[in-house]
Amino acid sequence: MTDLLDLALGGLALGAVYALVALGFVIVFRASGVLNFAHGSLLLLGGYLTAVLHGPLGFAGALAAAVLATALTAGAVDRLLRGDGTEPGTAHVRTIATLGVDLLLATELTRRIGGDLLTLGDPWGDAVTTLGPVTVADSRLAALAVSAVAIGAVFALFRLTPWGLSLRAAAEDTEAAALMGIRLARVRTLAWCLAGALAALAAVFLAAFPAPGLERTTGQIALKAFPAAVLGGMASPGGALAGSALIGLTEALVAGYQTQLHVLGEGFADVAPYAVMVLVLLVRPTGLFGAKGAVRV
Repeated sequence: MTDLLDLALGGLALGAVYALVALGFVIVFRASGVLNFAHGSLLLLGGYLTAVLHGPLGFAGALAAAVLATALTAGAVDRLLRGDGTEPGTAHVRTIATLGVDLLLATELTRRIGGDLLTLGDPWGDAVTTLGPVTVADSRLAALAVSAVAIGAVFALFRLTPWGLSLRAAAEDTEAAALMGIRLARVRTLAWCLAGALAALAAVFLAAFPAPGLERTTGQIALKAFPAAVLGGMASPGGALAGSALIGLTEALVAGYQTQLHVLGEGFADVAPYAVMVLVLLVRPTGLFGAKGAVRV
């Protein structure tokens, strides 16, 4: 029972970090209709900047600089790839173009990181805390707390700010929002910047203990958050949270009980998120919280 509680808490912490990444996918998709496949490279960029800057700036200063730089880079990617968003196929073209951006960023960051394991200078280190029968890494407790604050702030932006209202209006009807005077280009750019900032924040916890550190493959972990976004429905921020919790718990439990699940093959925990995504989509093609499109007859 204790092992199950350990795995469940670890899975929830992992799911909270995945939620930061999945929200980035959802925010960009709602704002521009683009699946940003460069999101993993942006995450790796944020982690790399934190790693190289924490010496001179300290952890807090390095994280703030990395979040800002990654947000600006994401906004620059949006500007670089932007069409006017009205002609057919524009969003699809930009989605494909993000693959090229991902290749360029990942290649350069991989060259810089090489075979090294970079530490981010986080204050939690390898410390653990005992909560009754459960022992949990302080980094995972920090992940839960920081993710909760960050996600709460994002939802507050959605609900309580003019930008959030503009984003929701544009997601519902782009043409009507433009006619009402909403500056769609600005709304989209800010959405990309916010997604980049969340990715940089997630990188800290993906590289923290019990992970060995930041390596060149860390950005690929962001792809595990993609099933979480799809599970919840690509246009549903709330769905991204539910999908992330499900993916995090699934991965942690499958990894913890790998011996009992050996018939599924070694390393099944790595593909378990995608297996869950396929199973759910067979029943709910639009995702757990996705809305069915209206059809005119």
